[in-house]
Amino acid sequence: MVTQNKRLTGIVLGVAFLLSIPLIAMQFTDEVDWELADFVIMGILLLGTGLLCELVMRKVTNWNYRIGLIAVLLFVLFLMWAELAVGIFGTPFAGS
Repeated sequence: MVTQNKRLTGIVLGVAFLLSIPLIAMQFTDEVDWELADFVIMGILLLGTGLLCELVMRKVTNWNYRIGLIAVLLFVLFLMWAELAVGIFGTPFAGS
């Protein structure tokens, strides 16, 4: 149980660290221009993906399935991130 709580703490701290990167960059350059909504959306995406990976780690015992499911989750995260960032699919979510 202690290991699972450490992983959850690591997920939350990892999300906070990743979100602090654009926050700090905004202080030094105008190239990074995130609004509150951007931080909220990215926080939801990162935390949701992290928690889903944790769920897979807890529930799936077969290592091959575990690795495959986590790979799919990360792939979906990167696709959503790319769509929101530059609109690679041209959906309304990217403002296209």
